[in-house]
Amino acid sequence: MKIMADKEKALITEILTKLGLKKENAEIVAEATLDADLKGFTSHGIGRFPQYINAIKRGNINIEGKIDIERETDAIALINGNGIFGQVVAYKAMKLAIEKAKKIGIGAVGTHDANHFGVTGFYSDLAIKENIIGIVSANTDPAMAPLGGKIPVIGTNPIAIGIPASETYITLDMATSISARGKLLEAKRKGKSIPGDIALDADGNPTTDPSKALEGSILPFGAHKGYGLAFMIEIITGPLVSAAFGSKVEGTADYKKKCTKGDFFLAIDPSKFVDINKFKEETEEFVKEIRNSGDTIVPGDLEVKEIAKNEKNGILIDENLYEQLKEICDELDIDIDKYLITEQ
Repeated sequence: MKIMADKEKALITEILTKLGLKKENAEIVAEATLDADLKGFTSHGIGRFPQYINAIKRGNINIEGKIDIERETDAIALINGNGIFGQVVAYKAMKLAIEKAKKIGIGAVGTHDANHFGVTGFYSDLAIKENIIGIVSANTDPAMAPLGGKIPVIGTNPIAIGIPASETYITLDMATSISARGKLLEAKRKGKSIPGDIALDADGNPTTDPSKALEGSILPFGAHKGYGLAFMIEIITGPLVSAAFGSKVEGTADYKKKCTKGDFFLAIDPSKFVDINKFKEETEEFVKEIRNSGDTIVPGDLEVKEIAKNEKNGILIDENLYEQLKEICDELDIDIDKYLITEQ
């Protein structure tokens, strides 16, 4: 079965408002969740949503509450998310970074005591929409062993970079591991195997079983390069922002534990360096040069194709996910089937 984009947003919003979340915040969570699905990052979309509901039930996501700004200057801020939805904290943090960048050229905001926030690129996109360069990173539960090691100590630690341009959507959104952990969780839910070259089991052997991979270690992309980048992100989103780091990070994949990870949001206003139109024109000139070099792609092209396809055809809902969502909806007296399209 499938769900169309508008219906997914409406379903998530109805569930969360019935649970007591303010509509404004429910819509932020819904928009971020839909963004992941439209871009093809289904491991971080509605398939991840039941995890949030279970975390609410266990008291690890707070429905009520607000962020506290613990430290602030013209250029930086440190936010305590007080356990509320990660999407809400991240949205407000990125907006604050953008506001600072527009005033003085750059804004950097760190967060702690938030929750899993979906796809990193959703927040760098917020900057793009306001002609601002956005850079976002986060740490996660340990999933990668250090290079040469066997015990996971470092997270999959994603990074996203968004660049405003005149015509082209330019974004990089990636984990520092070969695969995001969410893709393994999704494969486990669907009962599917994973490629044999992305993860090791607990004994350090390659595995195609997502369950064994989740108990073992995901490999870094590019060997030492991915490991090195993940290492640096761990510090920027851990000690720098008063969040946990290394083996102390938990709760991004396991809803039974309080989330202790950190996030970092950087906004840069190009207009404070050069004329914004000149910047965008030269960016497009570079894009054109890349495209003229052969059968190439620009970072963001794949997302554009996925968005067009999924807006037209809808987002797939597998049977296991349907049952999870139905259970949630039944408890709240919501008719899930009115939101779905049953494939013939």
